[in-house]
Amino acid sequence: MTKPIELSVIAMPTGQPQWTALARRCEAIGARALLVPDHPGSGPSPYVALAAAAATTSTLRLSSYVSNAGVRHPLLLAGDVATLDVVSDGRAELAIGAGHTPAEWQMIGRDRPESRERVREFIRVAGAARALLAGESVDGASVGARSDLRLDEPVRIQQSVPMLVGGGNPDLLDWAGSNADAVGLSGLGRTLPDGHRHTVRWSTARIDAQTGRVRDAAATAGVPTPPIEALVQYVRETSDRAAAAAEIANRADASNEDVLHAPYVLLGTIEQIVEQLYAARERWGISRWAVREDGLDVAERVLAVLRA
Repeated sequence: MTKPIELSVIAMPTGQPQWTALARRCEAIGARALLVPDHPGSGPSPYVALAAAAATTSTLRLSSYVSNAGVRHPLLLAGDVATLDVVSDGRAELAIGAGHTPAEWQMIGRDRPESRERVREFIRVAGAARALLAGESVDGASVGARSDLRLDEPVRIQQSVPMLVGGGNPDLLDWAGSNADAVGLSGLGRTLPDGHRHTVRWSTARIDAQTGRVRDAAATAGVPTPPIEALVQYVRETSDRAAAAAEIANRADASNEDVLHAPYVLLGTIEQIVEQLYAARERWGISRWAVREDGLDVAERVLAVLRA
């Protein structure tokens, strides 16, 4: 069955009136979810912000985007998601990845592990958090705890809280394809010296490999391929795609061809962007996009065309 094309909005609160208006607007335009970045020390608490958004909406899905498994204890993470599920009447989701920002580890007294160990830690934490949200007990030794973990309260509204896994590491994608309810691709590569920005990896060959890996892992596990979501890095409404692509390619250190075809860039007229979404779904099975707040006006018009 072909999955519907859905757009979610990534945003942060700057004040109560702004946040209430934004959450209501996202719901009114038909956005799938409101997503709040989770970067301890450099951003708001996502679950406090999402609980506030829950109080003023009724259908909008709510999630962090994404929580760093390396700095989030699974019991505390599951407790936050479970509480959000209760106050939102069953609209919470868990989004989790292996993390990339060195400062987040350093502020809790650790050095950022190398990639392989980050993925191993992600699998431990994500698996434990998901089990806790399903009402199961978790062997504490598996996550370095001195006793088994349980989440007796609050009782979730959803029997199974959906989990999105974000990242591009091959081992992480293998696990996500067979375990996650959705997989988020960012198109990001090596972390740059500032610890926050990244190189980009937008080649069609790389996207072919990553989406193929998710499909293969799901097939091996005998489960349906989870929805695949692209994190949008640039949104440009323009009548001159070629010129805008050249400008973005120069800024992102990518090729023009990659910019024109990558699902991480929404570029062109509204009609061309809609065509781009359908093309990415056809080629890669990508059916969901996460768009930052500065792309909300374009997202609203795209959603209007998709609903027409």
